Amino acid sequence: MRSPSPSADPGPARDSDAALAEQLLRLNRRLHRLQRHQFGPLGITPAQSRLLRAVTVFAEPPRMADLAARLDVVPRAITTLVDALEASDRVRRVPDPGNRRVTRIELTDEGRETLEALRRARREAAQEVLSPLAPGQRAQLGELLELLVSAGPMDAQGHCAHPPRTSGREGEGRE
Repeated sequence: MRSPSPSADPGPARDSDAALAEQLLRLNRRLHRLQRHQFGPLGITPAQSRLLRAVTVFAEPPRMADLAARLDVVPRAITTLVDALEASDRVRRVPDPGNRRVTRIELTDEGRETLEALRRARREAAQEVLSPLAPGQRAQLGELLELLVSAGPMDAQGHCAHPPRTSGREGEGRE
């Protein structure tokens, strides 16, 4: 029996890849903590923030099913998020003009103001995380991240393809 040659051993590369993945996860958690801190005064959760942003990508007010698909969450999670955002006057349910059984979700003026405040908070959190990098390093990081994000299989909506979500905590999603 022959043992594999040292150059054929993928161990060190695999360890290096795992370390990079862990660093990316830690950075992501740090960014989320900073954003949650920024979101606190706005009285909004990260999941509600994602829903507000998702509403804006549609040409017309989306259906709740459209939002669930966009955010990759179960439909009941959207109902909970919309209920909370509607209670704070950030979104409203409106009837679909072509099908009265369908409800669409649109931003209110308060929702648009909140979205702008969220954008500022996200920018501030990103600036804090990226502050150790020089402008050229930021550009290089952006290019590398774009390469990683766009290299995976994509679904029809431009999201990374993965198995559909069928369970999990309400209000939790991937974007």
